[in-house]
Amino acid sequence: MLTYPHINPVAISIGPVFGFGPLRVHWYGIMYLIGFVAAWWLARYRARQPGSTWSALDIDDLIFYCAVGVIVGGRVGWCIFYGHDVIAENWLNIFHIWDGGMSFHGGMTGVLVAAVLFARAKHKHGADVLDFVAPLPGIGLLAGRLGNFINGELWGKPTDLPWGFGVPNAQGVLVARHPSQLYEASLEGLVLFIVLWWFTSRPRPRLAPTGLFLIVYGCARFTVEWVRLPDANIGYLAGDWLTMGMLLTTPMILLGAAMMIYAYRRNQASGNVELAKA
Repeated sequence: MLTYPHINPVAISIGPVFGFGPLRVHWYGIMYLIGFVAAWWLARYRARQPGSTWSALDIDDLIFYCAVGVIVGGRVGWCIFYGHDVIAENWLNIFHIWDGGMSFHGGMTGVLVAAVLFARAKHKHGADVLDFVAPLPGIGLLAGRLGNFINGELWGKPTDLPWGFGVPNAQGVLVARHPSQLYEASLEGLVLFIVLWWFTSRPRPRLAPTGLFLIVYGCARFTVEWVRLPDANIGYLAGDWLTMGMLLTTPMILLGAAMMIYAYRRNQASGNVELAKA
């Protein structure tokens, strides 16, 4: 059994300053910043490639749209699917994103809305925007799950495996648990990024990158849900195995598979690369 390091979730504390504060910067917030910066840098890199139809200004605007979509959608989605008790305790808790409580599915919905609005503003095809965005979130997802680990939340079920971390139960007794946050960081973050970055390194049919993103993320999340404990205020939806994460992720996998089939049958060229150079 490994010892959990108990990292202070507050990375920086300053103040009070001019009668206000103290100002606290949480690791969870820093991880989001890392995700946005990584996405911006990767998008800028892709925009510089020969034949790209994206400009540097397009990237700056895209990341702004998506950042708003992720934060608003992620928090609202968590409140709808998971955070009923927390919000009922104090409705102002909806703004406490530094305490954790962000739903990927809500964030993805927020990005979808943001991508549609961005596409309309920039006169781009909505599917092309989604395909361009598909390889960008992986590093942010990895960082976000590390933030969950630092916060000591989203632990897995008890395990006898040597890499289980000792987590105190309600009686204060250490129980070895799966570090499901680190599993998700590896699968939903690193593996997702590697697969999507490789797949989008050459032109693909329109909607194929988006479909692959849904499949890879969905399978990774569904897999980890088998060892991750459900939120205490929700529990299992059926038996001792069906979780809210599984329920929300299954349609993603099916939709992603349908998108991949549709994309390759239609074989429509992506608008992210000039046709003459595709």
